[in-house]
Amino acid sequence: MDQRLLLMHQVMLADRPRMDAYDRALARAVRPGAIVADIGAGTLALSLLALKHGAAHVYSIEADPQMAAVAERLIADNDLKERITLVQGDARAVRLPRRVDVVVSEMMGNLGPEEDMVRVLEGFARKNLRPGGQVIPRRLHTMLAAVEFDDEGWGIWGDFHGFRLDAVQDFAEPRAHLHFFQRAPRLLSAPEPLADRMHLPIAESGNLQAILGYFTAELTDEIALSNFPSYPGCNWAVWVWPLRHTMVAAGADVRVAVRRPAGAAAREVTQWRLDCAIAEARP
Repeated sequence: MDQRLLLMHQVMLADRPRMDAYDRALARAVRPGAIVADIGAGTLALSLLALKHGAAHVYSIEADPQMAAVAERLIADNDLKERITLVQGDARAVRLPRRVDVVVSEMMGNLGPEEDMVRVLEGFARKNLRPGGQVIPRRLHTMLAAVEFDDEGWGIWGDFHGFRLDAVQDFAEPRAHLHFFQRAPRLLSAPEPLADRMHLPIAESGNLQAILGYFTAELTDEIALSNFPSYPGCNWAVWVWPLRHTMVAAGADVRVAVRRPAGAAAREVTQWRLDCAIAEARP
């Protein structure tokens, strides 16, 4: 058993805002006697919440054979063989014996789309969701924004008690990394939806230190879950593309081209790249 998988699920289950948001969303969506499909079921947390809120049966679908083995043991230990059907395989290829009332999944990566959740759920729902059924989350947004850090992360390489540390930037490779914020950064631009080519108009003058990427998942009309701003216990880091520290004025435009790797590498979000250029504000 890959111990990293267990540690990942340990951290996800300990993320209380994450679990509370899904608990509240399923409480709204699941009616007594409902049939539910849990995509990427893992340790069955969402399947169990669906049962808690009255589901008659849950189809728990898990592609990873190691996690499917864990799920099988959990079903047996909790005497749930009559209430949970475990399906090991790719959800896009699954056709259930009956249509479901609710499809639920938590396949968001740190940036949002790297686990291809939207396409997986769309493909599954076309074959398996009854007309009028509900998908949780109903929508996923990935946003980028230009930021100045609050004396942490990439923003630390500057003045240090009157001494200069900015030379460290010369040794850093142009590569994305993941960051857990201790203090909220200052947004120099409004967040904009992820696209292959983007403009981030600078709204506030400041020291441009990075482009930040994060997601917001709309679970229901009133319940959303996001990894920015960070919160205590959040299991998702924020995606950061470091830039040379550059003073920018309001009215400048940061032009961004997003370079996504092809195939399976797209899941490695630290391999995503940005090409950035700044058009100065016109006098």
